[in-house]
Amino acid sequence: MEQIELTVHKRRLVGKQVRQLRREGWVPAVIYGHDVEPLPVQVDQHGLRRALAQAGLSHLISLRVDDGEMPCVALVREVQQDVLMGNILHVDFLQVQMAEKLRTTIPLHLIGESPAVEQRRGMLLQGVTEVEIECLPGNLIDAIEVDLSSLTELEQELTVADLIVPADVKILTDPQEMVVRVMGAPEEKEIKEEIEEEIPVPPAEVEVIRRPRREKEAELESPPEE
Repeated sequence: MEQIELTVHKRRLVGKQVRQLRREGWVPAVIYGHDVEPLPVQVDQHGLRRALAQAGLSHLISLRVDDGEMPCVALVREVQQDVLMGNILHVDFLQVQMAEKLRTTIPLHLIGESPAVEQRRGMLLQGVTEVEIECLPGNLIDAIEVDLSSLTELEQELTVADLIVPADVKILTDPQEMVVRVMGAPEEKEIKEEIEEEIPVPPAEVEVIRRPRREKEAELESPPEE
């Protein structure tokens, strides 16, 4: 896998002082990892954007600290971004050891066409869009392709167990999780009857229930604040 290089610089300003860095076009960041002392750094906003466009959250980045001779290899673990302005506010880099396995999530890419959907006998329903994997950093893959051409019948589905990955990559996500399924397309008459049967409910009588967020399993100790 091709590595992306990015130069970062050691950072002295922390806490609220990082606002000054942002005004000058720098993004505060932290490099942390297993048996690694957290290192506050800063990186050029434009250079960081280019690297993130290539790497995302599943590609290794070679970080060169202050143009040092020995770069460290890392994954982007978290990116904080200003929703309104679009500026990157902070980045966490997880330094990896090439001889130690790591856990990360990678996306699923749908390829091909389902004959059942193409013939308008059904519609495609997608379940999980990414899976968690474990492998050595050098064996990390960008994504897993899901071939839809095998879905020829209604109610046919592909689960995580059907995903094909290299032998040196282990999928940790529940193998029974549904990836895609071909659902029968509802008839126009059935849709019309369902709409007619719907009874409006006054807003005051509607209870909104939000699904609680899952607690993210920590792989390492949380990185320090800015």
